[in-house]
Amino acid sequence: MNHMQKQQYRWLKATISAAFLFLLSGATNVYAQDLYLPRNIKMAYEKGSRSKDGKPGKQYWQNKGKYDMTISVDPNSKIVSGSETIKYSNNSPDTLNQIAIRFVNNLHKPTAPRANAVNKDFLTEGLTISALQIDQQKYEVKTDNWGTVELITLKKPLSPGQTAELNISWSYPLSKESGREGQLDPNTFFVAYAFPRVSVYDDYNGWDLIPHTDRTEFYNDFNDYKLTVKAPKNYVVWATGDFQNPDEVLQPIFAERLKKSYTSDAIAPIANAEEMTKGLVTQQNDWNSWVFTADHITDMTFALSNHYLWDGGSVIVDQKTGRRASAQAAYNAKASDFPHAVDWTKQSLSWFSNNWPGIAYPFSKMTAVQGFADMEYPMMINDSTTPDLEFSQFVLNHEVAHTYFPFYMGTNETRYAHMDEGWATTLEYLISSAQLGKEKADENFKTFRTNPWISDASTEEDQPIISLSTQVSGPGYGNNAYVKPALAYLALKDMLGDVAFKKYLHAYMERWNGKHPIPWDFFYTFNNVSGQNLNWYWNNWFFSNNYIDLAIKSLSNKGLVYQVKLDNIGGFAVPFDIKLKYKDGTTGIFHQSAALWKANQKTTTITLNAKQAVTEILVDGGIFVDANPADNIWKGK
Repeated sequence: MNHMQKQQYRWLKATISAAFLFLLSGATNVYAQDLYLPRNIKMAYEKGSRSKDGKPGKQYWQNKGKYDMTISVDPNSKIVSGSETIKYSNNSPDTLNQIAIRFVNNLHKPTAPRANAVNKDFLTEGLTISALQIDQQKYEVKTDNWGTVELITLKKPLSPGQTAELNISWSYPLSKESGREGQLDPNTFFVAYAFPRVSVYDDYNGWDLIPHTDRTEFYNDFNDYKLTVKAPKNYVVWATGDFQNPDEVLQPIFAERLKKSYTSDAIAPIANAEEMTKGLVTQQNDWNSWVFTADHITDMTFALSNHYLWDGGSVIVDQKTGRRASAQAAYNAKASDFPHAVDWTKQSLSWFSNNWPGIAYPFSKMTAVQGFADMEYPMMINDSTTPDLEFSQFVLNHEVAHTYFPFYMGTNETRYAHMDEGWATTLEYLISSAQLGKEKADENFKTFRTNPWISDASTEEDQPIISLSTQVSGPGYGNNAYVKPALAYLALKDMLGDVAFKKYLHAYMERWNGKHPIPWDFFYTFNNVSGQNLNWYWNNWFFSNNYIDLAIKSLSNKGLVYQVKLDNIGGFAVPFDIKLKYKDGTTGIFHQSAALWKANQKTTTITLNAKQAVTEILVDGGIFVDANPADNIWKGK
């Protein structure tokens, strides 16, 4: 080795040693704070449509449609038919050579891919398009082989800043077996996803071409809608949007009852069973046209029946302005829970508006319809009836909570279910704590949410929450969509404190209301507004395969100063209480937030100042249920 080689060797050795020492000094932790960005997401930030301060980027855009639809439902044939004009604006920087048309109800076609097996009563022939024009040019469309989303090549490309006009006429049969939509009974129908729509074209993935398989949910643009529903006489229609012509379709007494309910705290029948049965409610035209409008909203849906009862009332949702929201319910006379639905809806709208998330309910009404789906839609829910009133209210709370996520925020439920189901589960728990008391809410949450996850023997289903919702199935999907993100949000709330957490949450919601946030927009907003680098927390909860399992490793004391060494076997940064039992039988509780795990997410030592000699120590996570509670307790001799 010559002199030059020796110098190079010494330099290389010194460099490697310095790098090694740098890693030991914590550089590994610094590097680990970065959040993984898939290439398409990274590109959106590089192009400036999104910003790492959590705000929509200077180049942010989203496309929009203006829909004018007339839809008829024939109760005899169970056929839905309609025509629509869509004025679709391309606000993107891209020239669109194709346009994606989505029709969710093709899920009922025998050839459609589905997440689960179905009965024959679920199957239909699906969508038939009888006419399609785009910018006055006719397109020949054969829908025999269509799935739930299809690409159409445009004869004339749609340039940035241009608007295309689509005219579509279509029909499809309502499935006999009702799920999220379909026949509730022979004369009652929940009609959702009832029209062909332009799929979302966004800044991070282009056209949304993911088929609907009846497991993951939906992703829609914020559009303006005018919906005219044509229904036979004696059929009442309930729908998303503001009801524009009650005097034209209702008999005067019922139109007056409805209007009175808009400004009344009282809960009163708008139409009772006898009035519906006798055909006294609607105008006696062969067909009535019910008109509803809603702007900048992600969907429109409706239901109709000739015998469902109709209740109404209202509640103040904005204390500053005195603005009210209508609460309505439509249900079968045999249901024991739905007579409470308007009251429960009022409670829910008021509580969510004034507590968590603490943003005034953004719409003019909410209608609860008795069905089978336990499913949410803008301004409507389709809930099954149960004899358990507590559970029925629990489900209603959850579905109403979805108003904020995804209908206020416009999240992509198909790819990131945790962004809506996780928040709805969080809000469901918080309102239950207020209505039932924390002890009962905790018990319900553990029974219905945490226990099924943590006791699941298939632990390989513990995939990172950030995994696309289309990539996980079975219990793994439910855990990632509902349970784990709810626990992550609640642990963060506990760690930051209610005041700060609400401030940061409101910043996120204000920035992304009416837009299409993705998980990184949420993470970066909280980092930005809090002035903290919370990436350690996001990595721990959203980008890991962690679970919940703490263990008391050892215990020592000097007098009344106790040191408890804990191992975090499962890895999640969870809050917990250390409960001490003293020699005289009294107890002490020492709460630990998730911040405890910031420096070291594997092990920690906690120092406690006891009041007297300790005979037992319990690590209790509450709703953060431990996978192995046997090693969470220490008992003295």
